[in-house]
Amino acid sequence: MTIQEAKPTPRKVNRVTGTVGSLGVGVAVLWLSVIVLLPLAALTATSLEGGLRGFWDAIMAPGALASLRITIYVSAVVALINVVFGTLIAWVLVRDEFPGKRYVNGLIDLPFALPTIVASIVLLSLYGPESPVNIHLNATQAGLIVALAFVTLPFVVRSVQPVLMELDREIEEAAASLGASNLTIFRKVVAPVLAPAILGGAGLAFARAIGEFGSIILIGGNIRGETQVTSQYIQQQLEMDRPGAAAAVSVVLLVFAFIVLLVLRILANKAARREEQAA
Repeated sequence: MTIQEAKPTPRKVNRVTGTVGSLGVGVAVLWLSVIVLLPLAALTATSLEGGLRGFWDAIMAPGALASLRITIYVSAVVALINVVFGTLIAWVLVRDEFPGKRYVNGLIDLPFALPTIVASIVLLSLYGPESPVNIHLNATQAGLIVALAFVTLPFVVRSVQPVLMELDREIEEAAASLGASNLTIFRKVVAPVLAPAILGGAGLAFARAIGEFGSIILIGGNIRGETQVTSQYIQQQLEMDRPGAAAAVSVVLLVFAFIVLLVLRILANKAARREEQAA
């Protein structure tokens, strides 16, 4: 047999990756348009029914400004609380062993499955006027914070937990062998790795908090200028047959949430790049 005869015959490669990829992109864009872009476009159009002047008047109304201020403040506090306690819970679930750990890990996802109105009923029963523990948070901003912290806790925990699971503990052990304290190890070794996940979880928690309605509808009290959040103000405008004003405030809330998520995403990406360069 000659070399020419022994040479394998080239096989024709059927390039289907590009076709499948294009089809996938088309379906994804179509689905995104139907589910997200078209509703957002309709909301924006509704908010501009009265023109730019009507839009401005709607978002600058005293009730709208008060509700936005309360919503942003409470959501920021909740995000910070979840950063601390969510990271701590994730650390305990990954690094410590204790009886019932599997059940505790399952309970973290309960706010995802539980209807938020049920959470509001439970919190009202526990911290309302007839509180069995003598803690009264009904119609207070503290009640709003507790309710929102409950529904947003899983975001930080589930963002940090997988990063902790993949973290190389040999680096921590090496730092400890060199005499570094636990605080120094966490600050210098662990925190930089966890920073992108923590920022991402905080952003998701904040975005969920500013749009939350069900969990605060009962315990919040809906007091204008004190505990009325923007979602309740929007509902109030709809009940008063002011869909344009409701849509305008909704657009402002969406834009603010998008900006916060974008900034946190940029910060998380920068932190991840710095960690890669350091490695």
